[in-house]
Amino acid sequence: MAKLSIRDLKLQGKTVFIRVDFNVPLAAGGKEITSDKRIRSSLPTIQYALEQGSGVILASHLGRPKGKRNPEMSLAPVAARLSELLKLPVAFSSDCIGPEVAAMKPAPGSVLLLENLRFHAAEEENDAAFAKQLAALADVYVNDAFGTAHRAHASTVGMIPFVSQAAAGLLMDKELEYLTKVTGNPEKPAIAIIGGAKVSDKIEVIQNLLKISDKVLIGGAMAYTFLKSQGLPTGKSLVEDDKLDLAKELLATSGGKLMLPVDHQVSPEFKADAGNTTVDQIPEGQMALDIGPRTIEAYVAEITAAKTIIWNGPMGVFEMPPFDKGTMAVANAVASATDNGAISVVGGGDSEKAVKTAGISDRISHVSTGGGASLEFLSGIVLPGVAALTDK
Repeated sequence: MAKLSIRDLKLQGKTVFIRVDFNVPLAAGGKEITSDKRIRSSLPTIQYALEQGSGVILASHLGRPKGKRNPEMSLAPVAARLSELLKLPVAFSSDCIGPEVAAMKPAPGSVLLLENLRFHAAEEENDAAFAKQLAALADVYVNDAFGTAHRAHASTVGMIPFVSQAAAGLLMDKELEYLTKVTGNPEKPAIAIIGGAKVSDKIEVIQNLLKISDKVLIGGAMAYTFLKSQGLPTGKSLVEDDKLDLAKELLATSGGKLMLPVDHQVSPEFKADAGNTTVDQIPEGQMALDIGPRTIEAYVAEITAAKTIIWNGPMGVFEMPPFDKGTMAVANAVASATDNGAISVVGGGDSEKAVKTAGISDRISHVSTGGGASLEFLSGIVLPGVAALTDK
């Protein structure tokens, strides 16, 4: 991805517009931030721009206000938290366009955060007039919001024709570097671990990863759609009956690369304390909620031998012990393989949560910040927010 990086820009004395992802979770009422992870992840880019002697304008969306002003989705609490993290005053503007905003132009070394972009319907509509007004606020543009790079909105795509240069921020740079590394020409053996509830959510990902991987390990509820397509019993397990032909076709065309669970942890109910047993075949009246010990052993062996690992989606209902064993075993195996020199990329909210729960986040090469965006990238789709950036 030979796109300009913020490091390629001359920022001294310039006003830089940075599209960040401050779509943080807020407690009811919209006053209190419950996790500032997304704010922290953008700090290196903001600090770099300030150190280079530029005035910084930050813009983000928050929630889904549907083009209307909603005080519960204001970025005002974010400005306060960002100010604490930067140890600098952060000016906050009550809108993102208009003469009042233009008059708040930040001096070199200072920061202005604009109000929620999605308070204007024009943002999601990628309206050219709105994009032009945003672009008029600054000299150069930087996109550090990988999580929104799969959306062609005014602040991710529409602004770019109206600025002299558009570059990737440090976080965006890192995302592209790792995702390109594991999908472009991965070091072999390369494996993908794909979990989650539905085959339908991951069809393109599986198809694309089969082209570049030596093995694709399937877990989560989607495994039972594959098993049923082979005529195997699935009991009360979650199955997408309308996707059985597709699952059959994926298996037939995978060249033996798709690995499915050979045993399962089953329970009569979707409850932690309903009792669980290990079975090779899922009995009537039981539902599979995790992969079994023989599957764990087989998957861990593949992970241990791998040089490139892509992981998206849990192996079972990992939020509900005892059905977390498969996911935790995979997490620890990925961490150990990384310790031994493999490159590992974890994408998707649930896998990220699993890695955090297992306490191994710092032993993974890269944990992606963009659920939908990383999924589309892994599907081989060119992200509009990346394609729009200036080529090196």
